[in-house]
Amino acid sequence: MTPTCAIATPHALATAAADAAVRRGGNAIDAALAAAVTLTVVYPHNTALGGDLIALVRTPDGRIVCVNASGPAPAATDPAAVAARHGGRLPVSGPDTITVPGAVAGWAALHRAGARLDWAGHFTAATAHAAGVAVAPGLAAAIAECSGLIAADAGMRAVFSPGGRPLTEGQTLRQEALGATLAELAADGPDTMYGGRVGARLTAGLRALGSPLTLADLASYRAEPTAPLCRTFRGHQVYTSPPNTHGFLLLQALGAVARRDDGPDPLGDGAGRLARIFHRGIRDRGRHLGDPRFAPVDVDALLDPGHLDRVEDEPVAPAAGGRAGGDTVAVVTADTDGYAVSLIQSLFHSFGSGVLEPSTGMLLHNRGSFFSLDPGSPNLLAPGKRPAHTLMPVMVTEGDRLAWVLGTMGGKAQPQIHTQVLLRLLAGASTAEAVAAPRWVVGGMEVDDPEDTVSVEADAPARTVAALAATGAPMVRLPAGSELVGHAQVVALTRDGAPSAESDPRSDGAAVVTRGPLRHPQ
Repeated sequence: MTPTCAIATPHALATAAADAAVRRGGNAIDAALAAAVTLTVVYPHNTALGGDLIALVRTPDGRIVCVNASGPAPAATDPAAVAARHGGRLPVSGPDTITVPGAVAGWAALHRAGARLDWAGHFTAATAHAAGVAVAPGLAAAIAECSGLIAADAGMRAVFSPGGRPLTEGQTLRQEALGATLAELAADGPDTMYGGRVGARLTAGLRALGSPLTLADLASYRAEPTAPLCRTFRGHQVYTSPPNTHGFLLLQALGAVARRDDGPDPLGDGAGRLARIFHRGIRDRGRHLGDPRFAPVDVDALLDPGHLDRVEDEPVAPAAGGRAGGDTVAVVTADTDGYAVSLIQSLFHSFGSGVLEPSTGMLLHNRGSFFSLDPGSPNLLAPGKRPAHTLMPVMVTEGDRLAWVLGTMGGKAQPQIHTQVLLRLLAGASTAEAVAAPRWVVGGMEVDDPEDTVSVEADAPARTVAALAATGAPMVRLPAGSELVGHAQVVALTRDGAPSAESDPRSDGAAVVTRGPLRHPQ
């Protein structure tokens, strides 16, 4: 078989950077890294150096490892003071929502897992694009939608609204300070972010803006390699990330489906049943998910058959929850030597915290807004604690054979999107059909939406709409091809190991199968 690597990302320039990495002798890990770094420049409303990363990495021996690079609240976090400053509620944006950014540490962990190229080589395309790149349609829409957030921060204004004129599609986005930071990271390695010169400049700038994040917080941070969760569904093994992420909700949904084994079509009469399953997952996330280093999360109990039998018992009714966050990127890669990556990287909400530190050009996430101030919540805000997390990479094997590598943008709806895509794939749909088919999600998509809302794309069949309406949930109709139902990316492998890839048409992405040297040791 000719050595190949399949790649799918939500931006064509990120796919091109990954393709170039493979052609230079890299493998699927190198491809994922090159894409991930590039996306921080060309898709900054969705991801940045100041965000988090969670990934699954598969090596040729068949071992799958989860890299959890989600960061904790700063050590100086004072929950009572945060509540007092914001009327007893957590803010959605601003300095108090910034947690330790883990993405760069995640890149370093991935590089150590088996990358072939040197560290600096993954920054080449990103650094070049920082000097000037055309604004993609998705970024242009986000700039227009978030004009108030951008106007409120001097660093944001300088980059996304230079001269007081918000950038529009096709105009040139210039990020000189970010380019200099990328060049420094390439030359000096990740330690310059975590305790070095880049980290010192970043934390000094953030301190001036009111953030408690310190250089010591960065210096003490490490990405965590951990065992993934795995359950069998229809003869396939489904792998995803453990808590503090909500990956278990995908396994819960599939387990509930398997209890009846009727294979509901997400666009058929079974849509209502799936909606009830998804809604129960929203409740379980709020009741049980947090950082397991602070409070145990009993995943086995949540996936126990007895619990699964009760998943559909509760009607679709309002449940507690904050603003949905879906501004994330997914990169999926797999090569014929057995390496594969599902990488999810995020700012949480569009443009994250809305804080862009000027000296580094670094945009910071607002992942801390997903904490709770409820003393009874396992996700209660505390110093050094990681928030409950929406990022969840996915891989599916059939015995020893890798079958699919999946990832999606979609915030709290990621388990639902994965369930719908995977059910279609297992029913025989092609990757193109599975990714492009109309979708729907349960849960609020905007600040004031109740958690019982079902949002459905306009091109969904009438029977889908009828089945969802029968649940009694309020319906929100979305335009066909809406990114509010996520950007899914999929790599599929045939039984003889030949890979293919598909990028969601809802994104600005591209998929490619690259024929390269893949210089892996045998």
